[in-house]
Amino acid sequence: MTDSAVVLHEHTTNEQTQAGEYPACRFSIAPMLDWTDRHCRYFHRLMTGHTQLYTEMVTTGAIIHGKGDYLAYNEEEHPLVLQLGGSNPADLARCAKLAQDRGYDEVNINVGCPSDRVQNGRFGACLMGEAELVAQGVAAMREVVDIPVSVKTRIGIDDQDSYEFLTDFIGIVSEKGGCKDFTIHARKAWLSGLSPKENREIPPLDYPRVYQLKRDFPHLTMALNGGVKTMEEIEAHLQHMDGVMVGREAYQNPYLLAEIDQRLFGSSDPVKKRREIVEAMYPYIERQLSEGSYLNHVTRHMLGLFQNMPGARQWRRHISENAHKPGSGIEVLEQALAKIPAHLDV
Repeated sequence: MTDSAVVLHEHTTNEQTQAGEYPACRFSIAPMLDWTDRHCRYFHRLMTGHTQLYTEMVTTGAIIHGKGDYLAYNEEEHPLVLQLGGSNPADLARCAKLAQDRGYDEVNINVGCPSDRVQNGRFGACLMGEAELVAQGVAAMREVVDIPVSVKTRIGIDDQDSYEFLTDFIGIVSEKGGCKDFTIHARKAWLSGLSPKENREIPPLDYPRVYQLKRDFPHLTMALNGGVKTMEEIEAHLQHMDGVMVGREAYQNPYLLAEIDQRLFGSSDPVKKRREIVEAMYPYIERQLSEGSYLNHVTRHMLGLFQNMPGARQWRRHISENAHKPGSGIEVLEQALAKIPAHLDV
């Protein structure tokens, strides 16, 4: 830990003592479609008890009309946020009430996803151009639930990327909708011409704009999202923001999460070793297998655990080549773990 990190760690620990607790958004893992399912969230929770976890974005239509249970989760996942995709205030309110009844800790509206499919459904990033509608949706949800209702958005869309446009959006949604909690992805979104993947990489990051937004709306709780990869970057952003949300790095290099409770929440618990985390997954995996899941449904989220460690490639390869086979069980993980040099205390 660097000297500056030590100072920040001590400072935030003292802050917690004075304030009673940290904001719920102090550190969170972004909702990522096809990635942050309930198996992924259980795995992440083994490494960090305080991090706010998000579901994948679930549309209001799927919850209301779908045949599956789109609200299922493991009790161990709390604190857990349901991210909704939708724009109809009545539907949003109905889903928010269902989420509260199921025990979710917060509901979040997606105003950041730029995919064509999302735009056709009139939700996601295109809603930045309809601040009044977003405000109506937030207000309708807040009217029927007691849990927090938050918004995740971008800093702009297409050529509507001025700071004034952003502040107008935040002002309308917070004042007319009553929203107090925002997560700001520090990139604008292009609604046409770029794929969702390109929209996560090509529009430039603008952290100073997000910092300025927090200064101009000090009464609102704001977290920053976009391009954050290291603990040092997280701690640096927390000097300006209430919280930080990490996306792809938490998925591709999940061991980043192992120190979160100690570094950001003042926990005195020892940091878990990678081997401990793998072995702690065994009972969960066996339970899922007994309920009909396939091994690779769970293990695909664990491939990056030994990122940049000796044996990491062999670990990934063994799981990738064997976890999908019928009848595969935890022996696949045990064999993969044996690919990591035994002398490493990891």
